[in-house]
Amino acid sequence: MSEPASNETRPPSTDSAPAAEAAATRLLEAMEAHVLGQREACELLLATYMARGHALLEGIPGIGKTLLARTFASALGLEFHRVQFTPDLMPTDVVGTHVFDREGGSFRLVEGPIFTQVLMADEINRTPPKTQSALLEAMQEGQVTIDGDGHTLDPSFFVIATQNPVELEGTYPLPEAQLDRFHARIVMSLPSAEAEMELFRRAVRGSGGLAYETLPEPVVTAEEAAELRRASARVHVSDGLLDYLARLAAAVRDSAHLELAVSPRGALALLETARALALLDERDYVTPDDFKRCLGPCWRHRLILNAEAELEGHSAAGLLDTVAADVEVPK
Repeated sequence: MSEPASNETRPPSTDSAPAAEAAATRLLEAMEAHVLGQREACELLLATYMARGHALLEGIPGIGKTLLARTFASALGLEFHRVQFTPDLMPTDVVGTHVFDREGGSFRLVEGPIFTQVLMADEINRTPPKTQSALLEAMQEGQVTIDGDGHTLDPSFFVIATQNPVELEGTYPLPEAQLDRFHARIVMSLPSAEAEMELFRRAVRGSGGLAYETLPEPVVTAEEAAELRRASARVHVSDGLLDYLARLAAAVRDSAHLELAVSPRGALALLETARALALLDERDYVTPDDFKRCLGPCWRHRLILNAEAELEGHSAAGLLDTVAADVEVPK
């Protein structure tokens, strides 16, 4: 690993860092082999998991959002549950409920699909806010409350939610509190022409395409999956870069175009995702470019423009580009 561009002394690398980097490389290779032409989305999804956050996937129908989520869970060897969010879905359909056991003469808990390691909330914006809110406690605190009793979720609990950006009829915009629970909003774009041609070839050969019967076998052990999160948390961040992060947040909050700016939780999400991306780049330290790369995915969905800014044609993405260009990078 090369030295960071900073005059601060950083802690020595741990022996586990190379092992974590090797595990991350195997995961990315497995994901890319099954989800063609989505390298950026694969990296951001893995980085979000390593940062102990949750991910919101966005893209047109048929782009491979569900395939990416299933492939990710399969390559990690984690238990996967998928919930199709619909207008009539109730909170108890997600978290579970107590039912009366006639034989035992008492109530017993029937756990909902949220009791898993990777939960896919498919088309999350198709269900009303009341049901969306069933995820809030789970995503922030790693537990759910059912009939007044708290139930701890698996330490690996990770939410991958999807939404379609072009369908508005029958959808419910995610509340600000829900959006703020997602570390990153990952936009899946169309694959390159070369990747799409390979997709066609696989379909002709009968060896894949968008089929789910070809999901990968686990490429990491449970301990290696847990170590990915621990190793990410040990990536060094200099005081100068922490000050840079604070100035980025301050610049966004000072904007006259926003009704709602980035929260401290959003700033922490940027910090932890940048550390994870540094590890994926085989570095044990963060650079300013790591922050810039994460700026859109981590903050764009958290910003709400005021009415005047929208009328003037401003956007959250444009505002973040301006902030990234204007805030001085530490030397």
